[in-house]
Amino acid sequence: MIRCVRLFSTTVSRPSEYSHAVIGGGAVGLAIASELSKRQDNRVILIEKNKDVGQETSSRNSEVIHAGLYYPVGSLKTKLCVEGKQLIYSEAKRAGVEMQKCGKWIVAQTDVEDAFIESMHYKAKELGIKTELISTLKAKYIEPAVDVRRGVLSSPTSGIVSAHSLMLFYQTTFENNGGEIAVGSKVTGLERVHGGYKISVDSLDGEHVDIEVDNVINSAGLYANQVSNMLLPEDRHVKYWYAKGNYFNFNNSFPEVRRLVYPVPTKGLQGLGTHLTIGLEGQIKFGPDVEWIDDPTDLKPNDHNKKAAHEAILRYLPHVMYEDLETSYCGIRPKLAGPDSKEFQDFIIREEEGFPGFINLLGIESPGLTASFAIGKHVAQMC
Repeated sequence: MIRCVRLFSTTVSRPSEYSHAVIGGGAVGLAIASELSKRQDNRVILIEKNKDVGQETSSRNSEVIHAGLYYPVGSLKTKLCVEGKQLIYSEAKRAGVEMQKCGKWIVAQTDVEDAFIESMHYKAKELGIKTELISTLKAKYIEPAVDVRRGVLSSPTSGIVSAHSLMLFYQTTFENNGGEIAVGSKVTGLERVHGGYKISVDSLDGEHVDIEVDNVINSAGLYANQVSNMLLPEDRHVKYWYAKGNYFNFNNSFPEVRRLVYPVPTKGLQGLGTHLTIGLEGQIKFGPDVEWIDDPTDLKPNDHNKKAAHEAILRYLPHVMYEDLETSYCGIRPKLAGPDSKEFQDFIIREEEGFPGFINLLGIESPGLTASFAIGKHVAQMC
């Protein structure tokens, strides 16, 4: 967990001194602030409501570096995921960010699933992403513990990254460039004034501050809809649905698996299924499940879906015992559509019409961590 000690009330001395305010100190907000700070004429402040940056979605996910296989070819998710992956493996790796390119398998167990991974393989060729179709016989030789009934799509450029290490990289770059971080500072109001914006902030120590800035980037994650709704007229208000996902540690040394293992995703991509990931220290974990909730602060893990998660795991790893799964942690994904929706929902990253300099980032969920570096550059080009 990254520690920040400054509160907004001790950071701001007078209004109208910032060119950009980034609301939200997750991986995406930090990446955006980092990119904006690289321009010498920018004065950037990042505003985070929690005591530390990166406490919510960014530190409560699978920490997977996605290859960019799952989403439509022309979508922002695909574009920014592919670009973000490349930036993580190049710039972030050179800076010492902890990661491992371990590869990933997407396992097909039926004829329908086999046809799906074959279509993914050809889409990957179109995108220039390296993949390989592996037969059941070859899969058994490579990963004996994984049950493969029809075939595997292997993604060798997938991997894992320490979200903490990646966020620290963004934060260090930002602060070295003179950026300021105000933690414990909750945005309570946002309005258009004097050709710019007034942001009202309440700090944890009870202080209230109003500041004026030229540009506002709303990267508030689970609360981005609330920030957006402070500014935009009612007919443009945004509703979020919240998909909570619990993760389960695997408390056994057998079976041994050396790469990420995913089931074939379900239509609509509300999630990528209960998959196997490996921590940088070798710890196997499974998740996330999907539990629709109303409260985005509900970050207490539970085992309500443990039985269903175990049944899903058994489809590709039949030797896992129910007793070996231990509820570990959970995260929440902000969704722009509810549980009944089967349609693909792309990232929304846009300057809002009629509000110049206000950049809205909505529905930033998976593959947000992978895409964060590219999102930062994308938004910086918009400002």
